[in-house]
Order: sequence, then structure tokens, then C-alpha cells
Amino acid sequence: MLPIPFASSFVNPAGSAIRELFPYLSQPGIISLAGGYPSPSLFDAEGLQEAAARALSGGGALQYGATEGMPALREALALLCRSRGMVCSPSDLIVTTGSQQAFDLLLRIFIEPGDTVCVETPAYPAAIQALRLANAKIMAAPVDGQGLDVDALAARLALLPMAQRPRLVYTVPTFSNPCGTLLPAARREALVRLALQYHFLIVEDDPYGELSFIDDRPPSLYAVGQRIAGDGNPVLYLSSLSKTVAPALRIGWLTAPPDVLRRCVVAKQTMDLCTSPLAQQIAAEYLGAGRYPAGVERARTEYKQRMQAMADGLHARLGKKIAFVQPQGGMFVWLRSTVPVNAKQLFEAAVQCGVLYVPGAAFYPEAPDLGTLRLSFAAPDVGQIQEGIERLARAFAQAS
Repeated sequence: MLPIPFASSFVNPAGSAIRELFPYLSQPGIISLAGGYPSPSLFDAEGLQEAAARALSGGGALQYGATEGMPALREALALLCRSRGMVCSPSDLIVTTGSQQAFDLLLRIFIEPGDTVCVETPAYPAAIQALRLANAKIMAAPVDGQGLDVDALAARLALLPMAQRPRLVYTVPTFSNPCGTLLPAARREALVRLALQYHFLIVEDDPYGELSFIDDRPPSLYAVGQRIAGDGNPVLYLSSLSKTVAPALRIGWLTAPPDVLRRCVVAKQTMDLCTSPLAQQIAAEYLGAGRYPAGVERARTEYKQRMQAMADGLHARLGKKIAFVQPQGGMFVWLRSTVPVNAKQLFEAAVQCGVLYVPGAAFYPEAPDLGTLRLSFAAPDVGQIQEGIERLARAFAQAS
């Protein structure tokens, strides 16, 4: 035993429930409908190779860089934000090592142990994990088929004493993880107004917004906040290139007011000094070459086909045994069993049948609905999805 005790949050820390599924992937013949990974077939390897060659040609990408991010990449990301309807300049954002780091930075500068943070529930597991390690008090807000139930949140906030109200509300409003829901425009405006009324900040996580299967989708919460509140915008915006270019680049960013960015820069300097300049330069070269829009369009088309194959297979093979909302974008389908089923037995049966998914318990900070599970249609191709659903149906039959 070590002579010095661990910090309280690391005495018995819970790891990532999704990462703990990795050993199953080594089993021969297993089909994974679990991880939210982009399809390798959609990586623009040629474009990234050309961007990498340009990035390495001068040598500057091999040196340390500014903590805020390389100017060329910040300009490219600001342009990307403007294409999403946001008013944004390079000085309005910093580059982070994935958007997960951006969320962690916000927790470091805003949250003291015991402070309340509200998360839509079911929620992104890494956000729950980060909140637990920050010793935050997690307040769960319900979701329905259209995302965060803003009316239910408003009703609960009205009953809470000021000391128990959340400092932050974390949400993935556009094709959420895990539910795949799309928050309507009216709810987005209502949520921003609620933040102004009760003095909390909204953390909008937007890794999937570009992966839309519909032509018209609501503006980002950040853009709504700019329209309603101007310089008093209560929305902090996180995004990433992991789902649209390549996860290995680890390029994310945070768009926020100057006083927030300045403190995040100081916090980031104690983590990694700067996000990899080589990865940043490759990303800047890639975005500057103009290949990004075509790559996103390819992903939208392919993921829509895969989603439809999954939805059709679920309806055909499981029918009234399950319920789900067909997503309009993103990477995920969230299932709820409508028949009694033992969650542990179902997962074990699925592994025996050669298919992997994420049990729903991973997405709840407390009181999980054990009859839920998340499927991803992004990485497997249509044939694998169809066979995976066949295997899942057999697992249901064994476990029901």
C-alpha cells in the first residue's frame, strides 16, 4: 500500500463503460454496433496525406505552438463556425485536444466540489465521468423523443433554492449521444431564456451536427444565444473534427467569451502546453484545401443508408419488442425494450451470438433504465448491420 492516500475522486474511480467493452472486440467474428466511431471507409486518406506532406514541408509543425492554437487553424475553424450560422472570429475560440478536453477545461475553471451541474439524461458517458472526477453534484434532466425536456427542467428549477441550482447545463442538442434526438428550435430558444433567467451557462457539445440526414435543421444553441443575448450569450460551444475528418487528429475547439477563453488557456497550459502542432497544421492544410464539404456530404449519404438499414432491420426482426425514435442525423439509435428482459443476460447472449452494443446503464448518472441500449450504425457497413441485427434478435429471444 502506498504511504500517501489517493485524492478522494480517485480512491475508487469508475472507468469508461464503453472503453471496457474493448476486450470483446478481439473475439473472432464479432460485429460491433457499440462504439461511436466514424467509418474508416469514409476517411479521406488521400487528402490527409497531401495535407500532412504540406504540413511537414516547412518544419514549423514540429515545434511547440501557442496554447490557444495555430492561427491558420483558428481561422479555418472560425470559418467553419460561421458556416453553421454563428458569429465567430479566430479570437473567439481556442483549439483543444478533442472536445472532451474543452469540457474538462470548463469544469476546471467553473466547478468547485459540490457545485451542481445539470446533464440531459441519458447522457454522454464521458461527460458523466468528468463530472464525477470533478466532485460535482449531477442533476439529471429528462429527455424525450425531441431531446432535452426544457419544460420539465424549468419546472424543477422553479422549485430549487438558489444554492442548489446548476452552474452549468450540459447538452448535445443536435443528434445527441446516445439518443440521436434533435432539439427543436422552440426548445432551443426556451433553454437560452431559461439560462438567462436562472443564471447558468449552457455547454453545447456539437460533434455530430454536420452529419444531418435532413436539409433543414435548427440553428445551434450558440447562434440562438447570440441572437437573444448578444454579448451576454450564456452558451459555450464545443465541437470537433473527430467525426467528420479523423479522430486521430484529436482536434476539438471551444468557442466562448474572452474571459472564459483566457482562463481555459491557463488551465490547458498545465495539461499539454498546446494541442499537437503537427495535427493542427495537417487539419489547417486539409480544411484550407476545400475538401471538407465533399467529405461531410459523403458521410451524410452513407450514414443515412446505414441508419435506414438498422431501422428497417430493427422493425423487421424485433418489431414490438423494442421502441426507438428514428434519428435524423448523427451516429446512434437508442433502444428501449418493451418486454421484460434481464440486462445482464441480454448482453451475455449478444456476445455469445457475436454482436456487441453498449448497455444503457452507462448513460445514466443514477437510477439507470436497464431496459435500454445504444447501437451505432456509423462504423459497420450495411451488410454487417443487417447481420448484427439478426444476431441481436437471437439474443433477445434467448434472454426474454
